[in-house]
Formats: sequence, C-alpha cells, structure tokens
Amino acid sequence: MRDIAKEVYKKMKVGSVAWIRPVAAKGDTLESFQTAHDSARLLEEEGLIDIEKVQRQADGLIDAIRIQRLA
Repeated sequence: MRDIAKEVYKKMKVGSVAWIRPVAAKGDTLESFQTAHDSARLLEEEGLIDIEKVQRQADGLIDAIRIQRLA
C-alpha cells in the first residue's frame, strides 16, 4: 500500500499548504485512505508537518486532509 501523506510531503516546499485526497486512478479508496491520516499524524509528531484540517463525510470516513509543511 502506498503512503499518500509521505508522497505529498516530499513534493511540497517548506511553508506550503496542500490537500491530501485519495486518487482513484492510483487505486485509492476511501477505506484505504483512512491510513493516510495515521501517516500524517506520524509526520506531525515528528515536527515535519502541521495538520490544519481533516474533512470527513457524513459517515465519518476521512475524504481529505489539509497539511502544511514545516520542515
């Protein structure tokens, strides 16, 4: 399984902001995307990013995460 949060982080410049979303063309589903939040939290604990917003659907599944690269 690919690490979406890490992929987005590597493409960002310090100080920039990005939305992480599942990409159906790359095989992502909403169910598999839930692990991206766990990965983003690990990056936040390491001080590499700040999770600014977590967008959820009515059923509680995360469908987008807004992050800012700190380092």
